[in-house]
Amino acid sequence: MSANTSMVTEFLLLGFSHLADLQGLLFSVFLTIYLLTVAGNFLIVVLVSTDAALQSPMYFFLHILSALEIGYTSVTVPLLLHHLLTGRRHISRSGCALQMFFFLFFGATECCLLAAMAYDRYAAICEPLRYPLLLSHRVCLQLAGSAWACGVLVGLGHTSFIFSLPFCGPNAILQFFCEIQPVLQLVCGDTSLNELQIILAAALLILCPFGLILGSYGRILVTIFRIPSVAGRRKAFSTCSSHLVVVSLFYGTAIFIYIRPKASYDPATDPLVSLFYAVVTPILNPIIYSLRNTEVKAALKRTIRKTVPMEI
Repeated sequence: MSANTSMVTEFLLLGFSHLADLQGLLFSVFLTIYLLTVAGNFLIVVLVSTDAALQSPMYFFLHILSALEIGYTSVTVPLLLHHLLTGRRHISRSGCALQMFFFLFFGATECCLLAAMAYDRYAAICEPLRYPLLLSHRVCLQLAGSAWACGVLVGLGHTSFIFSLPFCGPNAILQFFCEIQPVLQLVCGDTSLNELQIILAAALLILCPFGLILGSYGRILVTIFRIPSVAGRRKAFSTCSSHLVVVSLFYGTAIFIYIRPKASYDPATDPLVSLFYAVVTPILNPIIYSLRNTEVKAALKRTIRKTVPMEI
């Protein structure tokens, strides 16, 4: 067994390899998406960092979320572009482990950060008089730091656990990046116990923050319905709608992918789901937050006026 394990020094990422005639088109599409994702999220980071009107806890968390999205998509897409361009789909075992770590790190951090953003909306709507105390700068830093620490622990825990298992001869991963479920399928022997541990850990990571988000929005809805004016209810709900859309997209796909047994993994459809949350979702977040947020749009206009001189 140890001899067989030492033989597996690299993996093959076979995602989209069956679309041989579309490699050039896929490269162009994914490159465009990646560039727009990085540009859109970087713009939000710059706006929040430089505009005085966006110096609030909500935008503090938003600019961290945008930074996470840049890292999240950069873990997978550049390597995918390389594979599409060159046709070489090899990744070393250490490179696969590194990719898995950073993907889990950014994903787990985002899970916790979305819960912190839900708490921010709860404090702003349900406890407006105590909002400066509940979401002080120190509290925001503690929440953000806790999210990052959780990401490190999850990334290290899962990656070290997976790559401490024995891998036999097969080394083809039916995915375009090193995701847990397809990598776990290459492990030798019975992995039912390992699979159960991974599902329980994923459930703890995903469902606990998701439960906190649901609890926060339950209280928020009760408070909103008590607002007497229709305009007041609409304004209160509009401050939460962007976050709700992002939460639905992120947690919906994460629950589908990670909280289920390995036997239900479908190599035909699951890469498409992974493509959605690893490539498509990061580009949607800046669009959602910019198009549905008047303060972000106003900050963008101010920045454009400062950088582009008005013609006389």
